[in-house]
Amino acid sequence: MTSVKEFRVEEEPAPSALGRGSFVFTDDYSVFDWGKMPDEIPDKGASLCSMGAFNFELLEEEGVPTHYRGVVPEGSAGPVALADADSPPTEMAIDLTQVPDLPRSGREYDYDAYHAAAGDNYLVPLEVVFRNSVPVGSSLRERADPADVGLDFPEWPEGVVQLEQPIVEFSTKYEESDRYLAREEADRIAGKADVADLEALAREVNRVVTERAATADLTHEDGKIECLYVGGEIRVADVVGTFDENRFTFHGQQVSKEFLRQYHKRTQPEWVEAVAEAKATAKSRGLADWKSLCDVDPEPLPDELISAARDLYAAGTNAYVDRDLFDAPSLEDAVAAVRDY
Repeated sequence: MTSVKEFRVEEEPAPSALGRGSFVFTDDYSVFDWGKMPDEIPDKGASLCSMGAFNFELLEEEGVPTHYRGVVPEGSAGPVALADADSPPTEMAIDLTQVPDLPRSGREYDYDAYHAAAGDNYLVPLEVVFRNSVPVGSSLRERADPADVGLDFPEWPEGVVQLEQPIVEFSTKYEESDRYLAREEADRIAGKADVADLEALAREVNRVVTERAATADLTHEDGKIECLYVGGEIRVADVVGTFDENRFTFHGQQVSKEFLRQYHKRTQPEWVEAVAEAKATAKSRGLADWKSLCDVDPEPLPDELISAARDLYAAGTNAYVDRDLFDAPSLEDAVAAVRDY
């Protein structure tokens, strides 16, 4: 199980064939890599499932291969298209690929062993990140100078930098703390999947999501994809273009779980700092398990913020898919309600 969705297996994948299974989306949320937080956000799981399904169906219309097989409404005998679901679904049927163990010693990971076990059917152990803007606080500002990513600035400006062309980066997926990679190392970790093909796929996904978001007056700021490799083909996996995987804004206001990150930074700085210190300590000691070094736990959210977060997810999904899946206020009103948090 991931921090926000459960994983069901109906048919195990084999070295020569994909299996079958499903994601079951919960109402849990996670920030700062913590995992399950103290609260649940009602309808969040159905929101992510609906947006993810909608985007997979858009991608398939554009000829982009994915692992998506449909949504599974409650009581349904099998997967159907999102349009055929009478209520917001929480289960998504998918093809399954192999995910071998990734051996490690401290913070050293054995990707050669991973690929030796994977063969020609595996989940690529990378996240492919695309950025349409570089906001204040972006990790990119800490890792690179503007010139390093083709920008004509002597230093990073104070405001958001809107990019003429998206920036694509690669980070690790299965390491205890995500680590951004030079292209050469990303190509090695990707195995038989070529990083140029992964980048091209990410750019196409970004285009589709960005264009769709614009129809709902949303600005698509950044996001990521995960991919599987099978028989020489790369397919989009996991979930695409949701308010957890991607960052969207509506007239400058965050419409994603980013506003929850920022809320914790403002109201629980001791916990946020303890998380950062634990990660740094684990890195300096060569340890993978940073969370055991953190001696501060996050506090629950106030009830009114949980309600506002629910409405933001629900209203944003309604606007994005152009359908009243949820009983929710307008996106404009939902955004206004969270602005003061």
